[in-house]
Amino acid sequence: MRVIVFFDLPVLTAEERRAYYLFRKALIKNGFIMLQESVYCRMITSPSMEGSITNMLEKNKPNKGVVQALTVTEKQFVGMR
Repeated sequence: MRVIVFFDLPVLTAEERRAYYLFRKALIKNGFIMLQESVYCRMITSPSMEGSITNMLEKNKPNKGVVQALTVTEKQFVGMR
Protein backbone atom coordinates (compact mmCIF):
# COMPACT_ATOMS: atom_id res chain seq x y z
CA MET A 1 0.00 0.00 0.00
CA ARG A 2 1.03 3.62 -0.43
CA VAL A 3 0.21 6.75 1.52
CA ILE A 4 0.13 9.87 -0.64
CA VAL A 5 0.26 13.24 1.14
CA PHE A 6 -0.95 16.39 -0.57
CA PHE A 7 -0.36 19.76 1.05
CA ASP A 8 -0.87 23.42 0.31
CA LEU A 9 0.89 25.58 2.87
CA PRO A 10 1.29 29.36 2.84
CA VAL A 11 4.84 30.69 2.50
CA LEU A 12 4.32 34.47 2.61
CA THR A 13 6.06 35.19 5.91
CA ALA A 14 9.32 33.90 7.37
CA GLU A 15 7.35 31.98 10.01
CA GLU A 16 5.20 30.28 7.35
CA ARG A 17 8.28 29.36 5.28
CA ARG A 18 9.88 27.84 8.38
CA ALA A 19 6.72 25.80 9.12
CA TYR A 20 6.68 24.59 5.49
CA TYR A 21 10.35 23.60 5.68
CA LEU A 22 9.90 21.73 8.98
CA PHE A 23 6.84 19.84 7.68
CA ARG A 24 8.66 18.85 4.49
CA LYS A 25 11.70 17.80 6.51
CA ALA A 26 9.48 15.61 8.75
CA LEU A 27 8.04 13.89 5.68
CA ILE A 28 11.48 13.11 4.28
CA LYS A 29 12.75 11.94 7.67
CA ASN A 30 9.82 9.51 7.86
CA GLY A 31 10.56 7.91 4.49
CA PHE A 32 8.39 9.95 2.12
CA ILE A 33 9.63 10.73 -1.38
CA MET A 34 8.50 13.60 -3.56
CA LEU A 35 6.25 12.76 -6.52
CA GLN A 36 5.54 16.39 -7.41
CA GLU A 37 5.87 19.69 -5.62
CA SER A 38 3.72 19.39 -2.48
CA VAL A 39 2.88 15.72 -3.20
CA TYR A 40 4.82 13.08 -1.27
CA CYS A 41 4.48 9.30 -1.14
CA ARG A 42 5.52 6.47 1.15
CA MET A 43 5.11 2.73 0.88
CA ILE A 44 3.61 0.96 3.90
CA THR A 45 3.61 -2.76 4.51
CA SER A 46 0.44 -3.05 6.59
CA PRO A 47 -2.76 -1.12 7.29
CA SER A 48 -1.71 -0.72 10.93
CA MET A 49 1.17 1.52 9.83
CA GLU A 50 -1.40 3.95 8.44
CA GLY A 51 -2.31 5.00 11.99
CA SER A 52 1.27 5.86 12.89
CA ILE A 53 1.63 7.85 9.65
CA THR A 54 -1.58 9.76 10.45
CA ASN A 55 -0.29 10.55 13.94
CA MET A 56 3.02 11.80 12.51
CA LEU A 57 1.17 14.05 10.04
CA GLU A 58 -1.04 15.50 12.78
CA LYS A 59 1.96 16.12 15.01
CA ASN A 60 3.95 17.93 12.31
CA LYS A 61 1.14 19.73 10.44
CA PRO A 62 1.53 23.53 10.49
CA ASN A 63 -1.31 25.61 11.95
CA LYS A 64 -2.12 27.20 8.59
CA GLY A 65 -2.71 25.46 5.30
CA VAL A 66 -4.17 22.16 4.14
CA VAL A 67 -2.65 18.69 4.53
CA GLN A 68 -4.47 15.67 3.09
CA ALA A 69 -3.52 11.99 3.00
CA LEU A 70 -4.78 9.25 0.72
CA THR A 71 -4.03 5.53 1.07
CA VAL A 72 -4.08 3.44 -2.11
CA THR A 73 -3.15 -0.12 -2.94
CA GLU A 74 0.01 -0.87 -4.87
CA LYS A 75 -2.09 -1.92 -7.88
CA GLN A 76 -3.93 1.43 -7.84
CA PHE A 77 -0.64 3.31 -7.46
CA VAL A 78 1.00 1.52 -10.39
CA GLY A 79 -2.08 2.22 -12.52
CA MET A 80 -1.76 5.96 -11.95
CA ARG A 81 -1.52 8.03 -15.13
